[in-house]
Amino acid sequence: MIRRAGRVGGSGRAVVLFLAALLPLLAGAGQAQAAGYRYWSFWDLDGDRWTYATQGPSVARPADGDVQGFRFAVSEESDDSSQPRGAADFAGICAKTPAKDGSKRVALVIDFGTAEDAPSGETPPANRTACARVAPDASTAEALASVAEPLRYDNSALLCAIAGYPERGCGEQVSGTGTESGTGAPAPGKETEGGSEKTGSPDSSDSSASGESGDDGGPSLGLFAGVAVVALLGAAAFWQVRRRG
Repeated sequence: MIRRAGRVGGSGRAVVLFLAALLPLLAGAGQAQAAGYRYWSFWDLDGDRWTYATQGPSVARPADGDVQGFRFAVSEESDDSSQPRGAADFAGICAKTPAKDGSKRVALVIDFGTAEDAPSGETPPANRTACARVAPDASTAEALASVAEPLRYDNSALLCAIAGYPERGCGEQVSGTGTESGTGAPAPGKETEGGSEKTGSPDSSDSSASGESGDDGGPSLGLFAGVAVVALLGAAAFWQVRRRG
């Protein structure tokens, strides 16, 4: 005798509908845990592509003819940091700044980012390029200061603002929705005046030092518990279908 597949009973249908409604909520909860940092990243132009700088701007000593860039954005890791946009051609940027003995020229691309990445209540200025003519041994920070004041640094000598933007905040951690979630640990790969850089995700010691306990942007205990509940309910629904079959 051929045994037909049993239909899901009333309680079984309720379980299935409950699972269907719960899964998107859990997926959203996982996404809400993602967090990034709002900060200025520092770049070198290598040929025709941007590469993330390996030194801070006060340590880097660009050569005459170099092109360097800064980009303000929200990023989770230095690997996914947004690159400067717009023209990045030394000849074009420095066309109106003639060479001079005893100095060097450095082309700078300053990208103030998008409205989505801007702190609440602030509007990013228009992107700009500038040609800094500075002493031969000048650092990138000195070149930047000569064309984009005022610069702002925090107590740890972290570069917080270029040309006065943003007016407040410095490498703060933001939630996946772009809202601030506290000052947080130093952003991955952020540049400081002293050239110190932090790479990779902030660790637990960073979170404790900044007063953030257990909120490092990873999955929460509640999310894991929710997944476990879904798994149990799914198993129960399957068992009930088999039983009624």
